[in-house]
Amino acid sequence: MGVGSDLMSQITFGTDGWRGIIARDFTFASVELVARAVAGYLKAHDLAGRGVVVGYDNRFLSDKFAETVAGVLDAEDVPVYIVKKSMPTPVVAFAIKEYAAGGAVMLTASHNPPEYNGIKFIPEYAGPALPHITKEIEENIKKLGGQAKEAKEATAEISGRRWRRIDPRPAYFAHLKKLVDFAEVDRAGLKVVVDPMYGAGAGFLEELLRGAGAQVEVIHDRRDPLFGGALPDPAAQSLGELRTRVLASGADLGLALDGDADRFGIIDRDGSYISPNQYLPVVYDHLLNARGWRGPAARTVATTHLLDRIAAGAGQQVYETPVGFKYIGQHLMEKGCLLGGEESGGLSIRGHVPEKDGVLAGLLAAEIVARHRQGLGGRLAEIWDRCGRLYSERVDVHTSREEKERVLGVLRELAPAEVAGKKVTGRLTVDGTKLVLEDGSWLLIRASGTEPLFRIYAEANNPEDLKEIQSWGRLLFR
Repeated sequence: MGVGSDLMSQITFGTDGWRGIIARDFTFASVELVARAVAGYLKAHDLAGRGVVVGYDNRFLSDKFAETVAGVLDAEDVPVYIVKKSMPTPVVAFAIKEYAAGGAVMLTASHNPPEYNGIKFIPEYAGPALPHITKEIEENIKKLGGQAKEAKEATAEISGRRWRRIDPRPAYFAHLKKLVDFAEVDRAGLKVVVDPMYGAGAGFLEELLRGAGAQVEVIHDRRDPLFGGALPDPAAQSLGELRTRVLASGADLGLALDGDADRFGIIDRDGSYISPNQYLPVVYDHLLNARGWRGPAARTVATTHLLDRIAAGAGQQVYETPVGFKYIGQHLMEKGCLLGGEESGGLSIRGHVPEKDGVLAGLLAAEIVARHRQGLGGRLAEIWDRCGRLYSERVDVHTSREEKERVLGVLRELAPAEVAGKKVTGRLTVDGTKLVLEDGSWLLIRASGTEPLFRIYAEANNPEDLKEIQSWGRLLFR
């Protein structure tokens, strides 16, 4: 089956896999091609014999696309472990370790709009694929010339002889019970509202929390490939109903997951949204001071420096990475980090797979609230008292493609002495251009890899400085 050369050139793996619009870009033919390229990678690295886990989320045709991948791998004589039902991405990653597989293929477009689907390859270490791996798969796609080998018929009768249907939930649940203090949750008698946003995370947080004695109310826990007409993205603007239910029921916590449950969203007991830039420091502080763990943290270049202040107070280090959880995962594996996180809602901790996990993030929130008998906002306020408060925000700026090239040129040379009246004390170009200022505030401007779009990230000690720093950054686009 052939795939046009134009489409082949569009199959590129971004920060977290390849995504496309269903029926236009993301077709059965393109999925077969990617699956065959993945098989080539596995064979080249002597991983094919260990087999591949195949997982999928709740999106339109995800299960059928997953069977297509399984059929191609089978045709390439790669053993297949395919999930019995839709599963979160972190659970599929965990299954790699559970079944000693050579990797996993996950069919998901995460928090993208419903017309999208996507495919990601998770290598044998159970974290996001690093750039050299995705580059090799992209090269394999080009070498295949747009041709995908005919897959064996993906029917239950045929595949039953060759595919192993798996349910990694029990082993995953047992693993999380070693990472989270469920006894603390039980003692506190928490009341929690859970919103899986119609995604693959339905049945995970609620079952685990109920098993720990919590009283749980669930909303949006059925499959809906249209996600209720909204984005399956647990950002503040998407969690209005969760906030309403938390306040109406007097719950201690509201927990949300994105479409494939690798990202988290949190509503505190007073109805306030706890952003990832606020939550990550709370988790790191909890691991250091309540659990007594010791070790560094890893954060992306766009994530809050409040983590750095907490680390400094405990004599620990913070590693700064490019944007993308693949780099965080690498530091979790290689640097022994207690916590790895990013401002877009990704988190994992030491002892877990090096993949972001919204289920784990939600359970840790329940543990923290139970342990300290106060809302997350209260915990955050105590950290601010010790370390000083920081205000963070991201602003997106859309441009033309011509303007994007002009601004990229400006950023390459950008090295001002001051920003918004504050002396520049550091300049980083690990991902975009980041200017660190004398009072600890900072500005980061980085381009989207796929769109004529720039993201302006800024952090400051007060809202007024934050706006001034953002305004300075916006001047580059005039």
